[in-house]
Amino acid sequence: MHNTSSDIGTVNAEKMFPRAFFFENLFFFFFRVISRQFSNPKGLQRSFSNVHGVHGKYQKYASLSFRSDLSTKTLVFNVEGTLLKSYSLFPYFMLVAFEAGSLLRALVLFLSYPFICLVGQDMGLKIMVMVCFFGIKRESFRVGSAVLPKFFLEDVGLEAFEELKRGGRKVAVSDHFPQVMIESFLRDYLDVNCVLGRELKTSCGYFLGLLEEKKKEMLNLEEILGEDSVISHDIIGISRLNSSLDHPLFSHCKEIYLVKRVDKRSWQHLPRDRYPKPLIFHDGRLALRPTPLATLALFMWVPFGFVLALIRAAMALTLPYSMSIPTLTFTGVKVAISRPKLSPSALRSSKQNESKKGLLYVCNHRTLLDPLYLSFALKKNFTAVTYSLSRLSEILSPIRTVRLTRDREQDAKMMERLLNQGDLVVCPEGTTCREPYLLRFSPLFAEMSDDIVPVALDAHVSMFYGTTAGGLKCLDPLFFLMNPRPSYTIQLLDGVSGLSTCQDSDKSRFDVANYVQSEIGKALSFECTKLTRRDKYLILAGNEGITCSQR
Repeated sequence: MHNTSSDIGTVNAEKMFPRAFFFENLFFFFFRVISRQFSNPKGLQRSFSNVHGVHGKYQKYASLSFRSDLSTKTLVFNVEGTLLKSYSLFPYFMLVAFEAGSLLRALVLFLSYPFICLVGQDMGLKIMVMVCFFGIKRESFRVGSAVLPKFFLEDVGLEAFEELKRGGRKVAVSDHFPQVMIESFLRDYLDVNCVLGRELKTSCGYFLGLLEEKKKEMLNLEEILGEDSVISHDIIGISRLNSSLDHPLFSHCKEIYLVKRVDKRSWQHLPRDRYPKPLIFHDGRLALRPTPLATLALFMWVPFGFVLALIRAAMALTLPYSMSIPTLTFTGVKVAISRPKLSPSALRSSKQNESKKGLLYVCNHRTLLDPLYLSFALKKNFTAVTYSLSRLSEILSPIRTVRLTRDREQDAKMMERLLNQGDLVVCPEGTTCREPYLLRFSPLFAEMSDDIVPVALDAHVSMFYGTTAGGLKCLDPLFFLMNPRPSYTIQLLDGVSGLSTCQDSDKSRFDVANYVQSEIGKALSFECTKLTRRDKYLILAGNEGITCSQR
């Protein structure tokens, strides 16, 4: 009787509170599932038990540093599990979506991120590949060589790099990164001999956004691992603990060293001065690493930043010099200027034979706004000569701009005429450089005037780069002004005598150009190089940077 009444009470309670009983049953269902997982350690730690099934083959990563024979071994390592500190693949795919695709494609990837986290690693990877690569032309895809190396290098673990550097032949494998994303970074900057990433399906020269199936058999082991290594089995593998070791190359490893998550947390980032090859050129608009939180901040800032950039541009174009700098500073633009003890006016008056020519300001090149910021800082108008400038930038520029023809005789005559009309600004590098390096200075300016004023310029951004090699150059000023707090540092250096009237046979135009370059390099703590505009565009855009029409 007691049981019957309790059952009736339970039925009535279920009728009165159906939702409460539904969630209660759902809770107990998940509790039973989780309990079964923890009661079955084989299912929960399957990968761990498989890894340690053969105790002689698998070793702790810390013991690798005690080996002194790595120079004769072939090292097979997992890129995302061993080389990089970060475990997240999202920032690199976001760079592909933004730089190779568009802002809309990047927004779609960002909105898909919660779903990517829920569906698991394999399905999440397929979603990111589909969003980022679908419809991208394979031939024009240069993000892997022009954009990603910078961000990969900033994520390399110093300790892992030091161990890999001690190895003989180095083979990189990846279960997640497509080959086109990692090959240039590993080969060109880390001197890796062979790179094996995931292949992407293509059709009619376009990516389909689908991954090829993993290859179960490797046909050219001698080519990949080296003939001597295959014969002598001198192959060592390095991978992350509890990660997949089903890549065919790991089955040929005599020993495999496993990196724990705790090991990677204690690693330091690879310093810039330890790069095997210096990173001088890179492209792309994003200056920040697009982690999920950084990407959220980016999309929240873009609408406001776009309006702010237009306001800043309108102020710079309409207000007089005495008002433009304070007003721009109020909007977040920082401009710092330092002058030499000997001012340009004193330099000119110190000449025995004062000429009617204007001063020739010689600047290094950071953005297209270099002459404009110099004009604001000095509060004077002058003419700027440039090698490449979009039509839109030329029309909107508040100062006069003149294009160089790349014909030495014609350019010399034009600069001579412009100097007779007033002061002139020239950037002899011929193109911009983002990193702390100076490209080779064209020596033409050394013969144009005896009144040369070197100007050291530096620009800092936090979100967008105001330069591009493969994008729309007309948007360069807009992207620079969209940064929350862009800054410019202008240093006027001591004047240098040119060769327009100098008869000193021991002094050539190349000597003057190199001296000016070295003085600017010292002022900025930049390294001087002999690289040119042509070198930059061959690396970043695959052309020589001398297209007939500017976009």
